[in-house]
Amino acid sequence: MRGSGQRSGELFSYVDLEQRVRADHPLRGIREIANAGLAALASDLAELYSAVGRPSIAPERLLRAMLLQAFYSIRSERQLMERLDYDLLFRWFVGLGVDDPVWDHSTFSKNRDRLLAGDIAAKFLAAVLAQPRVRRLLSSEHFSVDGTLIDAWASMKSFRPKDGDTDRNGGDAGGGGRNTPADFRGEKRSNATHESTSDPDAQLYRKGPGMEARLCFIAHGLMENRSALIVDTRLTRVSGHAERLAALDMIEPLADRSRPLTLGADRAYDAADFVEELRTLNVRPHVAQNTSRRRSAIDGRTTRHCGYGASQRIRKRIEEAFGWIKTVAGLRQTKLRGLDKVGWAFALTAAAYNLVRLPKLLAAPS
Repeated sequence: MRGSGQRSGELFSYVDLEQRVRADHPLRGIREIANAGLAALASDLAELYSAVGRPSIAPERLLRAMLLQAFYSIRSERQLMERLDYDLLFRWFVGLGVDDPVWDHSTFSKNRDRLLAGDIAAKFLAAVLAQPRVRRLLSSEHFSVDGTLIDAWASMKSFRPKDGDTDRNGGDAGGGGRNTPADFRGEKRSNATHESTSDPDAQLYRKGPGMEARLCFIAHGLMENRSALIVDTRLTRVSGHAERLAALDMIEPLADRSRPLTLGADRAYDAADFVEELRTLNVRPHVAQNTSRRRSAIDGRTTRHCGYGASQRIRKRIEEAFGWIKTVAGLRQTKLRGLDKVGWAFALTAAAYNLVRLPKLLAAPS
């Protein structure tokens, strides 16, 4: 017989959230690994909160919600809270019951400074990789490094002279609106004389000849070569030396005088001082040779080894991580302002990228 299309409300529900999520759902494996990492940070999180006062939203729930925002390409925290209100899968992952109220979106803004002060994003990335079953997947000898641009949450119209003078046809001269017209044609603007009024940490940078200049940061990632997981991150202001300085900062804690490491990189890292510094750290510079109108710092001492070719092939996999972070996780243009906050978000999305890949890596036969 034909069923009725009318819905009858139920006063009580006896189905647990655990039963509503199928056993083979991808988030199950991710949640297990993430919870183990958060458990390792329990003491660090406890130090950020006072022992007295009104209880706050558990930081573990906030972090799991931020991971969902990266997994499902949710563009704002308002939209995340709306999704969390009605999506049972999201409630299960975060740790909310069916009847538990969701918190206000401003909770993220108020607690982000606290989590930033404790460097929780970087510690969470390290805690996930420190788990014994995950550590077996990582290489301790072969690494790759690269950088990518992240657009700042600032308009080109906000890039104004540091001395306080308004740009031609800009500022308040266009009629007093927020989006007043501005014409920069023929005007010389540089980081030495101008800065953004929206985000002073963002700087003007051109990726290559013939490309547009834009306000951005440089995000740096260090990848181990066995499973292509991100093991460390940095975020810096743009400059011609930023990539090489960040690479040295990330590889130096891993350097071991008793055994050599390898570091793969593209030709932007082919500089004599950088290569010499790596060799001082007992790190073999598997850097692509830059022979365009110059002499490469990489010679036969490096290129003759078969491992050099392997590093050059594997190093390109770090672009997969950057692509996921910028497209799926939505960090092509950040919605945060300030070097510290954007760097914190980059580290957390790098951890989210690792979490997406780890269940399959752990399930694969060794």
